[in-house]
Amino acid sequence: MIKIIDLEKRYRDGPHALKGINLELEDGVTSIIGRNGAGKTTLIRILSTQLEPTSGTALINGLDILKDTQEVRRNVVSIPQESGPIGILTPVELVKLFLVGRGMSFHDAHVLALKTLDQLGLREFRNAPSDTLSGGMKRKIFVAMALAANVDTVFLDEPTTGLDPLSRIEVWSAVRELDGNVILTTHYMEEAQELSRKVVLIDNGTVLEKGTVQDLLSKFRGKIRVECSFDPGGPSMRIGNMFIGYAPRSEAESYIDRGCTVKAITLDDLFLAHGVLVEP
Repeated sequence: MIKIIDLEKRYRDGPHALKGINLELEDGVTSIIGRNGAGKTTLIRILSTQLEPTSGTALINGLDILKDTQEVRRNVVSIPQESGPIGILTPVELVKLFLVGRGMSFHDAHVLALKTLDQLGLREFRNAPSDTLSGGMKRKIFVAMALAANVDTVFLDEPTTGLDPLSRIEVWSAVRELDGNVILTTHYMEEAQELSRKVVLIDNGTVLEKGTVQDLLSKFRGKIRVECSFDPGGPSMRIGNMFIGYAPRSEAESYIDRGCTVKAITLDDLFLAHGVLVEP
């Protein structure tokens, strides 16, 4: 379990990135969603001991990130959004180097690297220079590192940003192989909905909502999303020249007749509709 206690981060002469966050994250995949600048990456960096908080702390399986930093690092893997493999190295070389760097023998690292790459469907490409691989395969190499390390907690910061749909699905498949606590940030609501046991919505350094996808979307039960070029009335918001509102499913046909687009509710609506009153 990860327990976050009154966590704050204020950058010197800069914004207050986190404002007293309190959370408990249990085993399974948790997606942290929010707009750019909401505090997602700052939270991940603090939890993975790459950045010190201004105040507060967090416990990862009982270990304090400030007092037990070295032990925490031995039990977590963090894959930043901007990480990329060294192009001339092959997947098996990259995974081996990672495992040796964590203290494993060369022989054991080689055996485990092959096993892990096979598990993620990369064995065929194990000896190919990584710069010849697709974007999805490159990201899967890092997931292979995390899987081979067999740690309690894995942090993934926007693991599929910039990938095409097929590559994104490849990475999703790899993430599902991870055990323990997997914390990922993402801008893709479909990704959060597909992978997550729980979702946390952060905005302006504070937690707005948290829970299972089903629980978080329960407020929209029996509703549809309508997108119109005019104000549809009721709870709605304006984004550019478009109005987005929420209406009973029974009224779908009437909105279509008025020239609106009608869509089923997804996790996108948790993101879009926050602050818009949506009655259960």
